[in-house]
Amino acid sequence: MENNIITISREFGSGGRTIAKKVAEKLGYTYYDKEIIEKVAESTGYTPEYIAEAGEYSPTGNIFSYAFVGRDQSGVSAADYLWIAQQKLILSIAERESCVIVGRCADYILRDMENVWNIFIHAPMADRARRIVEKYGERDMSPEKRLRDKDKKRSVNYKYYTDQEWGKSQNYHLTLDSSRLGIDKCIDIITGLVY
Repeated sequence: MENNIITISREFGSGGRTIAKKVAEKLGYTYYDKEIIEKVAESTGYTPEYIAEAGEYSPTGNIFSYAFVGRDQSGVSAADYLWIAQQKLILSIAERESCVIVGRCADYILRDMENVWNIFIHAPMADRARRIVEKYGERDMSPEKRLRDKDKKRSVNYKYYTDQEWGKSQNYHLTLDSSRLGIDKCIDIITGLVY
């Protein structure tokens, strides 16, 4: 029997991580999010904090920022090294077991595998802003600015490593508005794909 893999890409504050975790629980699949960070940290020697940031976000909100990062003699930057390590780990996980993987360009990395469902979770800005304030509290920066900043850096990172548009519906099997549908309905829809 082949493994079933669900990748969840998400806008910051959309509840994508919550949805992914509950989908994994409902299906009895292994859940991978921070677990990927920890495993990459073990294999690379980088700190989990560095991997959490550099492995999914661009250095700035501009694709040209990758031109200014330090590179070794072979032309490989620390971000490139992390990309290679994450890619190997995600492919290994997908070959080994049915699972739900959050972010980290997993949808692109697993694009040639059978039984992979790529999902994108989004929601209106106002709902996401309310959610991040409830979950993470107030900051000096407005919630809307925090959302735009995180999503821009995710988008740039995705574009740099995949040459695809992050969040563009054609790059996913399914996109869901978690605000309109609600968290529970999103979970039901996603789990219904693999039954």
